[in-house]
Amino acid sequence: MRLIIRDDTEAASFYVASYIVERIKHFDPAPAHPFVLGLPTGSSPLGVYRILVEKYKAGEISFENVVTFNMDEYIGIPRDHPQSYHTFMWQHFFSHVNIHPRNVHILDGNAPNLEAECVEYEAKIKSSGGIDLFLAGIGEDGHIAFNEPGSSLASRTRVKTLAYDTVLANSRFFNDDLDQVPKMALTVGVQTVLEAREVVVIVHGARKSLALQRCIEQGVNHMWTLSSLQLHPHPMIVCDEDATLELQVKTVKYFKSIEQVARAQGFEQILPSKIRTGPSKPALPAQTILVNGERDRHVDAAESESPTILAPQPTTSRLLSVATPASECPIRSRSVSPDIELVPDRMASRIADSSVFRGRLTPGPEVQANGLARVNAVGA
Repeated sequence: MRLIIRDDTEAASFYVASYIVERIKHFDPAPAHPFVLGLPTGSSPLGVYRILVEKYKAGEISFENVVTFNMDEYIGIPRDHPQSYHTFMWQHFFSHVNIHPRNVHILDGNAPNLEAECVEYEAKIKSSGGIDLFLAGIGEDGHIAFNEPGSSLASRTRVKTLAYDTVLANSRFFNDDLDQVPKMALTVGVQTVLEAREVVVIVHGARKSLALQRCIEQGVNHMWTLSSLQLHPHPMIVCDEDATLELQVKTVKYFKSIEQVARAQGFEQILPSKIRTGPSKPALPAQTILVNGERDRHVDAAESESPTILAPQPTTSRLLSVATPASECPIRSRSVSPDIELVPDRMASRIADSSVFRGRLTPGPEVQANGLARVNAVGA
């Protein structure tokens, strides 16, 4: 994990925006091979969106071949509501750049079947080739997206009940009226975020300092879901000085020192150059290469130059089986098949040759039944 510390919120936002621009340009997206960007809402990314808009207007970047997937959306408020995340994204970002509306994906909090909406959202992400970079913020309780404390680290896009602290924090957008704040939302899962090829988190302000400390200096904990980034191969957190107030001085100096060394060596937080970096080259004809001095091995040129890492996956992906409950039963409405016949099983029936036993420690069922009948008769 990389922790990039900047003096203030503006500097941290500028670093993140510049990094996203460089990743898109390095990817060199095309219509048939777009860059897939995951995006958050809330106050944390506002500075990043403003700077991205400025860079677009200055001609530094184009979003024409960028596909976006937002993290979450409230349930039960109209899309054109001033505080819906549809409105938020178009107001602060989409309407100011040249992104195609068809490339914008935001969960529908008013879908007739919310579970089906979540399953379809995951399918869209997969069909788009997976998310190349997921930008995220965190809540004061360390949640990422709307994965509140206690969320499963293997969770997928789903319906989520919001914690009271989250409702209280978001009430500032609803005239400080808790009754107006939606209590449920649709959100991508922790596993959905971890399967992005890269995750970049923006954190600023003293209010987020405890969450940052728990997620960096302590272990992976489902009560602080941002800590799951410790399982990702390419995570980066960018914060301002105020957000480091709860970190140990040694921790802050460590991350600052390794950034200085990296910069001195001409290295920044950049993925290996062959991790899904734009349209793949056409396959070259087969070549003959020398093995132990003999021309006896034939390989394709494309194979000989294949990436070391094709699609990095978080540790949780390797721990979980391929057929997880979420993939087997994404919508919990499957009934038991009538073809299944339940057969009573007794331990005695599993013994091939029961003659080896001369007696029973307990009487058989028929003896027990007769004995019970005699007891009942005497009692009568």
